[in-house]
Amino acid sequence: MNSSMERLFTFIDEHAIKLKTAEDLTYIEGVLETTEMWLDGEIEPDIQNVLKEDIRKAIQLAILKGMKQHVQAHHQMTPDSLGLLVGYFVDQLTKDKQHLSILDPAVGTGNLLFTVLNFLEGKATSSAVEIDDMLIRLAASTGDLLQQPVTLYRQDALQPLLIDPVDVVISDLPVGHYPDDKTASDYELKAKEGMSFSHHLMIEQSIRHTVDGGYLVFIVPQGIFESQQAKELHAYFSNHAWIQAVIQLPVNLFKNEAHAKSILILQKKSIELKQPKQVLLAKVPNMSNKDAMSLFFEKVNMWRQENMN
Repeated sequence: MNSSMERLFTFIDEHAIKLKTAEDLTYIEGVLETTEMWLDGEIEPDIQNVLKEDIRKAIQLAILKGMKQHVQAHHQMTPDSLGLLVGYFVDQLTKDKQHLSILDPAVGTGNLLFTVLNFLEGKATSSAVEIDDMLIRLAASTGDLLQQPVTLYRQDALQPLLIDPVDVVISDLPVGHYPDDKTASDYELKAKEGMSFSHHLMIEQSIRHTVDGGYLVFIVPQGIFESQQAKELHAYFSNHAWIQAVIQLPVNLFKNEAHAKSILILQKKSIELKQPKQVLLAKVPNMSNKDAMSLFFEKVNMWRQENMN
């Protein structure tokens, strides 16, 4: 292994394995302790001029290794390719802004958020929410090592948030049913019968915490507008947000075609702005096909120039 990223992964991996054995930890707990020891200066990789992306990718690889050994349904990581795509859209949507505030209400280990922050190169500060103690600690140590400005909140993101409205919300939305009917009752998108969709409630919570005219870039189930609660979702959008784009992602990015996702871009309504002339409906080509991706980005750029407020 010769690259800085590979050498960093080896550094993290070797220390995590040692800690796993010496302290009877899981591998992923060893990764967490390794990053915290690195932050405290107890250990340090012998590598010069390390890039932030090298650090992020090395930690991501170690976390992925740990997740494969100790899988939990809610312990999933947004792939780099999607994170870079979300970063690209955030950048395109906010060309007129010198500084952004960003919120990720379901941050997990932080891979999506930190991919976007690295992509924006110092343009943004951020807030993030995560209820899982292990995941938020991994996000915190990663953020500190990357020296990225993020304020983390450990709580259920559908409970009241003490976070000021932001310019942009990004999230790989957790999909499923939300079990807390009492909390769900405070939302317009609560189900009329049975449990509400957590990803619908998360969209509503995110819009609440977005400034008027601000953008929301979500990774959502491909069939989000075909579900049994799609009618209510459309009605909610008609009152609160404009759909800017629905972008279908390549099926080969997902292990199961049934779990395929899309990128949904919304803009919170503002009396000072106009509804977009045209919703961008597009399909991302095979991301290894450079010519096809170049045409895709050209189409997005033309749409942005013609439709942005």
